[in-house]
Amino acid sequence: MNQTVVFDVSQEEDGGFVAECLTEDIFTEGDNWEQLKANVIEAVKGYYFDQQIVPNIKLHLVKTELLMMS
Repeated sequence: MNQTVVFDVSQEEDGGFVAECLTEDIFTEGDNWEQLKANVIEAVKGYYFDQQIVPNIKLHLVKTELLMMS
């Protein structure tokens, strides 16, 4: 069975996204969701470049929202 690496993803105030792997030293970012996904795949492939099997990737989007009470 293939291993899975999990990334915590947060959205920056400028709209971009930042992804940090929870188990490996992999970090990347993207200006939008599609670019982030492509960058995460590229980063994981680069990290595991010397291995035959590259793990599956799970993105966990962490969203913080401030609600103003009136």
